[in-house]
Amino acid sequence: MNIAITNGLLLMPPAFRAGLNAWSRSDGRSGSATWANADNASIHPSDQVFGPCLEILKQQTTTSVRFMGETPMIPGVYLRVSARVKAVAGALCGVRIAGWAGDGGRNHVTGLTETGPTVQLRHFGDVVEVSAIVGVGARGGVDMAWGTKPVFGHFGLDLIGPNGGAIRIESIRIEDVTAAFVPSLIDWVDVRDFGAVGDGVTNDRAAFIAADNAANGGWILVPEGNFFISGDIGIRSPIRFKGRLTTPDATRVSFLESFDFPTYADAFADETLGLKKALQALFGYTDHVSLDLRGRRIELTEPMVITHVAPDLSGFSNRRVICNGSIVLVDGPAWKTGTWTSSGSYDPARPTRLTNVTNVAAIEVGSRISGNGVGREVYVNGKNVGEGWLNLSQPLYGGAGRRSFSFERYRYMFDFSGLDRLDRLNFVDLDLVCQGVGSAIMLPADGEMIAVRDCYLTRPRDRAITSIGRGCQDMLIDRCQFLSNEMSLPAQQRKTIAINVNANDVKMRNNRFVRFAHFMVAAGGGHIISGNHWFQGDGSGDGLRFAGLVLTQTNVQTTVSGNYIDNASIEWTNEHSARPDFDGNEYSFGGLTLTGNTCLCSRTVPWFTWLTVKPYGAGHYIHGLSVVGNVFKSLVNRIDRIERVDTSIADLDYLNMRNIQFEGNTFNGITHYVSNPLMIQHSQNSASNAWTLPVIQGLPFQGWAKSVESVVLEGPITDASGKTVDAMPWVQGFVGTSKRQLRLNWSTRVKGKVCVYARMDRAT
Repeated sequence: MNIAITNGLLLMPPAFRAGLNAWSRSDGRSGSATWANADNASIHPSDQVFGPCLEILKQQTTTSVRFMGETPMIPGVYLRVSARVKAVAGALCGVRIAGWAGDGGRNHVTGLTETGPTVQLRHFGDVVEVSAIVGVGARGGVDMAWGTKPVFGHFGLDLIGPNGGAIRIESIRIEDVTAAFVPSLIDWVDVRDFGAVGDGVTNDRAAFIAADNAANGGWILVPEGNFFISGDIGIRSPIRFKGRLTTPDATRVSFLESFDFPTYADAFADETLGLKKALQALFGYTDHVSLDLRGRRIELTEPMVITHVAPDLSGFSNRRVICNGSIVLVDGPAWKTGTWTSSGSYDPARPTRLTNVTNVAAIEVGSRISGNGVGREVYVNGKNVGEGWLNLSQPLYGGAGRRSFSFERYRYMFDFSGLDRLDRLNFVDLDLVCQGVGSAIMLPADGEMIAVRDCYLTRPRDRAITSIGRGCQDMLIDRCQFLSNEMSLPAQQRKTIAINVNANDVKMRNNRFVRFAHFMVAAGGGHIISGNHWFQGDGSGDGLRFAGLVLTQTNVQTTVSGNYIDNASIEWTNEHSARPDFDGNEYSFGGLTLTGNTCLCSRTVPWFTWLTVKPYGAGHYIHGLSVVGNVFKSLVNRIDRIERVDTSIADLDYLNMRNIQFEGNTFNGITHYVSNPLMIQHSQNSASNAWTLPVIQGLPFQGWAKSVESVVLEGPITDASGKTVDAMPWVQGFVGTSKRQLRLNWSTRVKGKVCVYARMDRAT
């Protein structure tokens, strides 16, 4: 580095032979006496060593020679002032480099060292070079450290000691020697200095390791070039790139002190490749806990398939975090969905196995399977080509037989499908912008405690988060926003799904889901779904509305509380059952709690309901359902009721209904108030000993009038003559063809008014 060239500065003073008017006999300031009119100085025309030079007869104890030009003092720049001198006669004196420090007002800056080391002249005719280094910084080797207050200096030399000697001075030189201080100034080493070639062919791994060892806590600079590294390497020092790296796919490069995405993007000169290599290091070393994108926006041209990125990785259970940035998918052939049609045989005795599959080699792990008898969100999570079978994430409800199936393999921003297991991976503070190009995250076949927190998942083409097995166990989704790619479509035309899960104990908290076909398809149980807002309406007028939350297990042990459910329903099925008919040895529909939710709809069909039970086989019933303290409101047109049974495949067994709580809910714009127990007021205007109440519409799921909690007389019960009768009736349930009527049987013919609390369930 030479600032005299780069900054256009002329540092070197003129030679003495050009005239002595530029040389002061004191401090060098303008107006001071010069050597041009001094009696004891002249230009010697032809010294045999120096040629034309200045000769001075020393007459003062300190004889000064100062260049009257103002040499600038620049932070970070170091100057070497030097001269060659010799004694030719008389007394021998000492010589030193000296200067005068001036500030911006041309005032003397005091308190500084303004002289260099003294060199004693010992023999006549011997050429002696005297020098000193001056600069702002007090670094090793700097003789005059002036700090930042001086902005210029007048430099030259002093002759000190005995008078009477004749001294010849060849010249005074001022040179930029900043280059000598560069290593200490910038605290880095260059890999080329340790043998790196940078031709893209030579393996520079050893040179990088040597530079890392020599950096001693400083930085490593990778200059322009293509540096090939073969073999895993870990760099302990901070590193900066002007050039780029090339490695085989399997080589892991770990920047232990610069582990962030921008460093990898610079290192590999490509954002997609940089992210690949960063992920490879993240799952290859225990030194890195977090891959920080450092607020960068990454344009991703292909899926991050982890088993391709890290071929030797089969599982990982240490906590890892990917955080703080935006990833945007760029359209291209890498995102094309794979599609296949194949036939296979299914046996409910092996509920997650499809055998004798044609073309099994072509079907990718992670493919979604569809066809007759297949529930929603069933995926391939394993296969054996030699034996011709596929392993599935969930059973098929269609029974035994050989059928044709379709397979679709969506492409994901982060694809963990090939791993056997992955635990404790966190996605935090990310903006995953799918742009309708691809999907966001595919989970591994097994694992637990995957967390997605404070993220935006925007416009996934097919799915936002997909579980192909039990990798969703204990998954945490908190404070995220999911925006559909199908917002402009009517609800019935949407196909995208935000999340599916297969395992247990998922926590979905304080998220927002906008206009998906379903926001969540959930197998498993023990889920907590709280504080979320999902809405799936459209602008098509009095349109259809579909399930936001789909629960596919009968006994779910799931809590849905404090959510805002907007133009969407909760659908409860057993579509992931290999034997969907109730066999008496299993739990039927139960374990669901809906509490404190706000349920809204607008401009929908009258038969819309917020809770739908859809059995995929006969004989099922509800045993354990709590719908308490919710608000149900239809904004524009009225709807019939809040709940129903979808009987398109099978109906419920209403005789076995038990332990159902429907109470404390608020209804607005709903025709039939639903409660269990349900209060019914009945007036009997003509005396009769058998009062048959009308068909009851308000019991949940239009269940049978099974029992009565109480009968309260709302006034006197009288006989035909008006005489008060004190007797109480006995109650008969299951009355009428619909079995939704009650009959009060009296000992005599009476009339009057009663309040009956009826139930459609039994306690046990």
